[in-house]
Amino acid sequence: MIKVAVCGALGKMGANIAELLENDGQARILCGVDRAAGVVCGATVYPSFAKIDGKPDVIIDFSSPAALDGELEYAVKNGVPVVIGSTGYTTEQLDKIKASSEKIAVFKTANFSLGVNLLCELVRRAAETLGEKFDIEIVEKHHNKKVDAPSGTALMLADSARQAFEGGKDYLYGREGQCGKRGNEIGIHAVRGGTIVGEHEVLFCGEDEIITLSHSARSKKVFAAGAIKAAKWLAGKPAGMYDMSDLLKD
Repeated sequence: MIKVAVCGALGKMGANIAELLENDGQARILCGVDRAAGVVCGATVYPSFAKIDGKPDVIIDFSSPAALDGELEYAVKNGVPVVIGSTGYTTEQLDKIKASSEKIAVFKTANFSLGVNLLCELVRRAAETLGEKFDIEIVEKHHNKKVDAPSGTALMLADSARQAFEGGKDYLYGREGQCGKRGNEIGIHAVRGGTIVGEHEVLFCGEDEIITLSHSARSKKVFAAGAIKAAKWLAGKPAGMYDMSDLLKD
């Protein structure tokens, strides 16, 4: 049985992960870590990693970038693999994650949905086929409590599209005023409102035709289930940086 520590256990994603782990035959929640102590699904939630009693086999993190330093310090010291689902990291924090992956197994992705990762592949193939004759615009929509913009998934989709262009394309985040005609860019636009779980739309706009590829998540459980699958896959893996493409190959 794989023992999981959930970082951000008292948040909505953490609660979904804990709930799914209650009925999982291969993994269980050992404990949680959050800003305040508490209990989730019968498991103790500690205010920091330094307070954890017992050693998990893997950490799942859906908290915030603020928790990263303590998490990586604990994980590296104790040899615990980490599944990272949070977004909004600084360049310095991303460098820390990469450095940690030289000592422990780190699974990082902006989206754990199988559908979204398939969408990334479809976007890449569409960009290769349609080429420069089609303008690319990405619209992402999330709930009104999401902190970072654009979403990590929107950037995943933009990166997938940009792979088709050797010269690369700049990212333009929103438009206002007299911005002039469109240039060699991928437009990325963020919407925040209500309780939208997550919607992403990629538009390929050509002369007299538009091709749209999209994904809509109706529940956070789709991401929780993907994170648990990644945690079970990552447990016991050697040090290195992994993502959904590695999991899907297996």
